[in-house]
Parts: sequence; C-alpha cells; structure tokens
Amino acid sequence: QVQLVESGGGLVQPGGSLRLSCAASGFSFSTYAMSWVRQAPGKGLEWISHTTSNGYSTMYADSVKGRFTVSRDNAKNTLYLQMNSLKPDDTAVYYCARRGTPPRGRGTQVTVSS
Repeated sequence: QVQLVESGGGLVQPGGSLRLSCAASGFSFSTYAMSWVRQAPGKGLEWISHTTSNGYSTMYADSVKGRFTVSRDNAKNTLYLQMNSLKPDDTAVYYCARRGTPPRGRGTQVTVSS
C-alpha cells in the first residue's frame, strides 16, 4: 500500500534551517507529482509546495517562496524540503502527499522558537 514517511523536523531558532525528507513506497514514485502541505496549531491544511514527477518544475505558496526549496530523488523514492530563514509562523506539522490527494503519513513537527 501507499506509504509516505516524513522525517527531519525539530526545534529550530528563528532564521535557522531544516531539511525535511519524505520516504515513499508502495507506488511508482517517479510517475507522480508530489506536494508538501502543513498544518499549524488550530488551523487547517495549507499547501506550500509541489514538484512535477521529474522534478523539473516547482511551485510555492507566497508564504514560503524564496525560503523553501522542494526537490526529489526518484532513484531513492524520496522527496525533500529545504527550509531556510525559518520564522515562528512556520511552526506546523509538515506532510508530503501525492499531488491532489490528502496526506497519508504522520507528518513531522517543525517548531520555530527562540
């Protein structure tokens, strides 16, 4: 079955960086566009980025544009999210998902605080 396992979250100070990973299995990863979404405390899901199946095209929400970078390694069935210049407003649980579908994994917690 489809499995998506997020990792790499943690506690970081404002201005810091984190790199999230999403390990995919149970489907043909290289043929799917993939997304990152997040859910802040008390709020709904927020789409933040996606990449095409070959990784050549990416898009970002205005809230993260210029600070976050999505990438993928299809040989490793892994999606990444490099997050720089983190802000307290970035605090959330981060999920990966096949584009257009809801998250399936447990997500990884990112907390930005001094």
